Amino acid sequence: MHFTASDITNLDRVTRLNLMNSITGIKPANLVGSRSINGDTNLAIFSSVVHLGSNPALLGFVLRPKGEVRRHTFENIMETGIYTLNAVSVDTTKQAHFTSAKFPSEVCEFEKSGLTKEYIEDFNAPFVMESPIKIGLQFVEEIPIKSNGTQLIVGEVKHLILPELAKADGGHLNLETIGVSGISGLNSYYELKKIAQYPYVREHNDLHDLNN
Repeated sequence: MHFTASDITNLDRVTRLNLMNSITGIKPANLVGSRSINGDTNLAIFSSVVHLGSNPALLGFVLRPKGEVRRHTFENIMETGIYTLNAVSVDTTKQAHFTSAKFPSEVCEFEKSGLTKEYIEDFNAPFVMESPIKIGLQFVEEIPIKSNGTQLIVGEVKHLILPELAKADGGHLNLETIGVSGISGLNSYYELKKIAQYPYVREHNDLHDLNN
């Protein structure tokens, strides 16, 4: 099966959305938690979270163009400068997916989805109690992607909350053990299974060195 750029453009909208969101494989499933200056909380699922650097510790996620979807997450982040990322567990994919509905700003997605708000001292954005990986971030910058009108939101990690069983040598996390899920396309969820862990490759190594 071979699609040209013209073929992709001419697909019906739903097929094109599903196909283009699936070809990159399994993506991290995260809930972005935020709170307005008026105290209204928002929770929304995203599959576009990416690592941008470790020193400082930066993460990014992509917001769709203005006018396509509700902007409560963006508005809250711009108002307060803080937000949370919460990994979706395999046990809460249904609740997490429910946050994709276009609720008005006064409706609390936590209550609608059955997920639980959690706060830590001196950080006024809501975490998801049921999440196995909770990250509190400070907004750093907004990078416009001019070719399609989306925005990359960059934040610095200020808090990282993990279960004890997530610890591993060298800072690695076993995402299978702690039950983190992934997303393919817009609405297909997967369990993660660890299949291998290889050493750092040096220029003098050959393929057989990875067997150790």
